[in-house]
Amino acid sequence: MGVDPGLTRCGVALVESGSGRKVTALDVDVVRTPAAMDLAERLLKIHTAVEHWLDTHRPDVVAVERVFAQRQVSTAMGTAQAAGVVALAAAQRDIPVRFHTPSEVKAAVTGSGRADKAQVTMMITRILGMQTAPKPADAADALALAVCHCWRGPLNDRMEEAAAKAKAAQDRHRARLKAAQEEAAAR
Repeated sequence: MGVDPGLTRCGVALVESGSGRKVTALDVDVVRTPAAMDLAERLLKIHTAVEHWLDTHRPDVVAVERVFAQRQVSTAMGTAQAAGVVALAAAQRDIPVRFHTPSEVKAAVTGSGRADKAQVTMMITRILGMQTAPKPADAADALALAVCHCWRGPLNDRMEEAAAKAKAAQDRHRARLKAAQEEAAAR
């Protein structure tokens, strides 16, 4: 499940990964909240909608766009708050949450981390074999996040696992060295 978090428009999409790079769009929607609505109510509406998606579709993983510094602090804060309620809803169901940067998503679906929204929409339409482009852009972005995770998530998980094993080996080695030094000093 891919989520393009936002307070005004929060894109939510579900894809199914097949063999190789085959991906099929199963569902896509945009949760909308009016700017005049109280912040807590907006977050509740997003949380409730995401809970419905999680309970209905039971995804294996939720891919969320990582919030990055934006010119407008209020926009970044709202995006981060929406991402937080999405991550919370998934965590409450023991569904793993993975975060992907906008440039990582763009690079995965278009080949360029600097692609614009129109390019992402065009490529996601082509990749998923859709008859019409998903609208608004938040829907296309949610689909792109899901596709990005299908293609890059397993490799990222293996890399994290390898890094954790390397750190554990390094920690064991340092502990053995320290024990040997302490033993030599005690003689």
